[in-house]
Amino acid sequence: MSEELKFHQVAYVVKDLDSSVRHWADNLGIGPWTVYTLKAPKLRDCIYKGEKTQFSLRHAMAFSGTMQFELVQPLDGPSIFKDQLNTTGEGMNHVGCIVQDHPAAVADFLARGFTPLQSAAGFGAEGDGAFAYFQPPDGISAIVELISPPKVRIQPDYIYPTPEGS
Repeated sequence: MSEELKFHQVAYVVKDLDSSVRHWADNLGIGPWTVYTLKAPKLRDCIYKGEKTQFSLRHAMAFSGTMQFELVQPLDGPSIFKDQLNTTGEGMNHVGCIVQDHPAAVADFLARGFTPLQSAAGFGAEGDGAFAYFQPPDGISAIVELISPPKVRIQPDYIYPTPEGS
């Protein structure tokens, strides 16, 4: 293993991102949520199950302590998120970890027999950032995401609840 994985994120697939954000904030006290839309041309190099494609999604992120929660609503194109909604419905989708060297971490996973499911890059304000989802080789059902966050994020669609003074 090229670097020790430090998991910090749990992600859920949802049908309606806006109502889910309100639910998690208002009923569970998790937030504030920062909501983004990821789509072409910012979202590039999209691959789904080994095939080049285009997909888009909306997602929201918030922290509870040191744990980051992510809610993902698929939009257009094929994705592991649409697959889940079509088969088992809303619920937990993956655990994620930030890696320092994304290409090396991906190569390590491939060498160890992880199955690539979906990936994309370029979603940061400066065209950086990458993510890749994998199925572990040992039959564990959890999907693992390798994340290279962008240096600067794009402008969010909105933040909920709205920060005071905004």
